[in-house]
Amino acid sequence: MQRGQRPGSDAVASKGWVRAHLWLLLRRVTQLSILMLFLLGPLAGIWIVQGNIASSLTLKVLPLTDPYLAVQALLAGQALEATALIGTVIVLVFYAVVGGRAYCSWVCPVNIVTDLAAWLHQRLGIKRTAQFARHSRYWILAATLVLAVVTGTLVWELINPVTTIYRGLIFGVGLAWGLLLAIFLLDLFVSRRGWCGHLCPMGAFYSLLGKYSLVRVSAVRRDQCDDCMDCFAVCPEPQVIRPALKGASQGRGPVILSGNCTNCGRCIDVCDKHVFHFDQRFNNSTSKPISQRTEVMP
Repeated sequence: MQRGQRPGSDAVASKGWVRAHLWLLLRRVTQLSILMLFLLGPLAGIWIVQGNIASSLTLKVLPLTDPYLAVQALLAGQALEATALIGTVIVLVFYAVVGGRAYCSWVCPVNIVTDLAAWLHQRLGIKRTAQFARHSRYWILAATLVLAVVTGTLVWELINPVTTIYRGLIFGVGLAWGLLLAIFLLDLFVSRRGWCGHLCPMGAFYSLLGKYSLVRVSAVRRDQCDDCMDCFAVCPEPQVIRPALKGASQGRGPVILSGNCTNCGRCIDVCDKHVFHFDQRFNNSTSKPISQRTEVMP
């Protein structure tokens, strides 16, 4: 990437705008579709999905329960109904396959807000004034679980931006919009990707859940990398890239194994050398020819 160019400029020139934003477009369609499914019931009377993103019933058959919510409830001494337990198992199995933090980039509606803040942060050239340690989110996660034990209530769910946003969309201006504005301003003026990358306990929880998941991003053509650094510039968790992209000399395979990878596909979009692809964690040989590797997504 030449100095002054925006990340992904070469990819747009090489692949065209749509292909250079393919995974971004798919993520937005998925996020907005999920959001609309939950809103169709209360706003239009079409009850495809009942409940909210933390606990729902689809077509009166398929229960889905956020495992983080379930853990808090159990620690608070609350009994889970059979449907909630089944829903928890379904979600756990799903994210064991696709990657826990895929929730952050493909499902969470707050991601749209933080992505907008990150985009403006870059376009306006705003200098960050603070940087939080990435392990801060794990301390916050631990605090929410301790509070559940001590208080016997789901304290975090009272202020959780992900669940309160649904209440805000249905019932109007309230805590949800104040929280979203605070997160937006935090990411825009204080710390780039401060919320999702450093503070959100849900991100911390799902990173633990996805540590051993099957679907992974792989730098399968890392020998073609020209060190443009576009992937590092757009990645919300750039520290996960280097071991896979630059680890060949240390005998490391090309698959990104960190649980903090959000499987968002940003690195795939911006790379005009087609270095990155979706793959699976066991396809991580350092010597296996590229032509013999099996990609699980286009």
